[in-house]
Amino acid sequence: MKPKSKILIIAGSDSSGGAGIQADIKTITALGGYAMTAITAVTAQNTKGVKSVIPISPKEIEKQIYYTCNDIKPDAVKIGMLHSSKVIFSIIRALNKIKINKIVLDPVMVAKGGAKLINNSAVGILKYKLLKKAFLLTPNIPETEVLTNIKIKNTDNMIEAAKILLDLGVKNILVKGGHKNSKHIEDVLVNEKEIKVFKSQRIKTKNTHGTGCTLSSAITMFLSCGKPIKKSCELGIKYVNQAIRSNLNYGKGHGPINHLNSFKIDKIFKL
Repeated sequence: MKPKSKILIIAGSDSSGGAGIQADIKTITALGGYAMTAITAVTAQNTKGVKSVIPISPKEIEKQIYYTCNDIKPDAVKIGMLHSSKVIFSIIRALNKIKINKIVLDPVMVAKGGAKLINNSAVGILKYKLLKKAFLLTPNIPETEVLTNIKIKNTDNMIEAAKILLDLGVKNILVKGGHKNSKHIEDVLVNEKEIKVFKSQRIKTKNTHGTGCTLSSAITMFLSCGKPIKKSCELGIKYVNQAIRSNLNYGKGHGPINHLNSFKIDKIFKL
């Protein structure tokens, strides 16, 4: 099978294989794409938490991006874990050189087990410098609260926060609602033209390690193939739901999801 499109992933690695760049590669490959990488950090972690994070130097990250894209031009870029201001600036410089429009930014700040993956100064640089380069931003509720200083308790709060992020220059925001304690999960897509709420049944399982990385990569893959933003988010959410439903149950903590799942789109989401 010939790959449908080429994706550059800029993210940290996960030694347990469930999240990070490993999850990104698996997702893009499973959906028929060709994955390239620029690794920002190497972590020692498992399903129970992160033991250590070893950062890659900003110069080397910039080289990975530039030399890869100078040879094989990606159709889209997915950005994940960025741990310092210097790293973010190096990525901005590289993105200015490669000139790719379809950029999906997943602002990874906290690991599933609670470990912080980005320092405070980097949050400000990401917010005011990098966000405006993103075609789509995919924060979860805690990340959205950090970026907007709004306490999110309901869907209206998610929409309010997303509009603040629009004002910072992002074209589209998908606020992920998985952290809300509710029977259904509501993911909210907001842009200048519309507000779309995707409702999904919550699947009862602790094995959700890597869902955020997987969702942003799946959406990037669909966008790279030319699908519009709303359809790309819909298909990405369905893919992740099927991957969670497999319930692999690997490890003693929050186990990974199944990136090799196949899924059938039989209906559209309803408000």
